[in-house]
Amino acid sequence: MKILLTNDDGYSSEGIKALELALGTAHEVWTLAPDSERSGMSHSMSLRHPLKIRKMAERGYSCSGTPADCVILAAHGVIPFVPDVVVSGINRGPNLGTDLIYSGTAAAARQATLNGIPGIAVSLATYTGPFRYVALANLVAERLEYLVSLWSPDVFINLNAPEEPDGYRYDIVEAFPSRRIYKDTIKFFEGPEGYSYCFFMDGHVDTHQEKGSDEDVVNRGLASVTRVLAYPRAAGGLSDGGSEGLALAREDGAAR
Repeated sequence: MKILLTNDDGYSSEGIKALELALGTAHEVWTLAPDSERSGMSHSMSLRHPLKIRKMAERGYSCSGTPADCVILAAHGVIPFVPDVVVSGINRGPNLGTDLIYSGTAAAARQATLNGIPGIAVSLATYTGPFRYVALANLVAERLEYLVSLWSPDVFINLNAPEEPDGYRYDIVEAFPSRRIYKDTIKFFEGPEGYSYCFFMDGHVDTHQEKGSDEDVVNRGLASVTRVLAYPRAAGGLSDGGSEGLALAREDGAAR
């Protein structure tokens, strides 16, 4: 396969380098990744300033934009082909359940699907290290065809695995996204010239750990894989009459 690698941890991160080595033995691998960390960027795009692209290796480029920017640029000719699959990661830390709303790693995989390309987000579900990426990179290489087979034009694939020694052989379990609610702590400080400053600090995470969720699977020492919708879907609950009434109100100028 022809593979594009990207991430939100930056071009030089250990996770993406582990994927380059593991996938490069059997596939044509190109990298187009942010030039520095872009964690928590979600699906943001750089619409108000030009992007800088730098060739870093024969098949490697860094970009001053976001993870989603990198996938869009690749699809528009920065690399010399449309990839067969986009692999985003390996992220330093989990992307479980609600994390996907904020994740630049997940956004790159989502953007691949929006471009009609299979997208796979890969995360090592630990914040404390020692961050052994090799075992997870080898899993992706060994099970790549299976992971791509889970893809369809309306979804991207999200893979999380716990920290395990290099050489460990993971079992993959299909799961559904968990519900994680972040209880952020914000510190405020008074600064010069009348400004106040605030810092987001690490807070508590409330998790609805339902059996079979991605977090439940990872906590059992297994790798979780989920198929995540890439497109917004209506939640329902509006009757036909309600929808028509809203449209009429807009036509009459009553709703603005």
